[in-house]
Amino acid sequence: MLRRSPALRRGRLDRTAWTLVGAAVLTQILYPLTPGALLVVPTVVSVVIFAAASLIDATRLHGARGTVVLLVVAGGGGLAAEAVGVATGLPFGAYAYTGTLGAELFDVPVIVPLAWIMMAWPALVVGRTLVASPASIAAVGGIALAAWDVFLDPQMVDAGHWRWTHPSPSLPLVPGIPLSNYAGWLVVSVLMITALDRLLGRRPGGAPPSGPAAALYLWVYGSSVLAHLAFFGLPGSALVGGVLMGLVAVPFARVVRRAGLPAVRGSDDRRAR
Repeated sequence: MLRRSPALRRGRLDRTAWTLVGAAVLTQILYPLTPGALLVVPTVVSVVIFAAASLIDATRLHGARGTVVLLVVAGGGGLAAEAVGVATGLPFGAYAYTGTLGAELFDVPVIVPLAWIMMAWPALVVGRTLVASPASIAAVGGIALAAWDVFLDPQMVDAGHWRWTHPSPSLPLVPGIPLSNYAGWLVVSVLMITALDRLLGRRPGGAPPSGPAAALYLWVYGSSVLAHLAFFGLPGSALVGGVLMGLVAVPFARVVRRAGLPAVRGSDDRRAR
């Protein structure tokens, strides 16, 4: 029996990653068009597909180590942070899930650690693309990940998936979410990106950013601004999230544009380790 060559395997993973990117985008497009009583379905499905896209992309570039590290650090770390948060109020503030997101582990919906996985990988790619030193990657990647919550939390609270015990003080124009939440997100995100960066080998200098990861991050940014403004009735988070996440998304988009987003043919993994 012939063994598949590494190039063929990478090509297959590349196509799979891009297929999942397309499926994640399609599912999120369907979200605002779904009747309110059924919204939890595209919510859960989109997170699962998105997380799978990130895992496949990490595997494509870093092999089995990419899969394991992302699962343990982002998935396990996200679950641990949320479990501690629900039980103690640290580091995010006092909050509770309402039981609408399906099966739970340690009082945390199973879908939640998948959400950490889905965005931690693109955030790491953003950090590594924009800066070079480990400390800078941790800071920029952490901001890239934490800024996403300025969109996520208002949307999920508005949908009734979790609630805050003490929702103020909050960001201007984004009521109902305490500032402690964003501080906690930033701390956890910086620690998470630090661990991912140390445990996953760097790509050669000058290598373009991962195409699937770039597409996912920039899609989340652009679609979140549009959805909060036009579909969710949350113009405050559209503006504030657009500015805060835009601090990294806009420079990242410029770099991606200059580099050229790799096509669906594995062009960006030939230079990976």
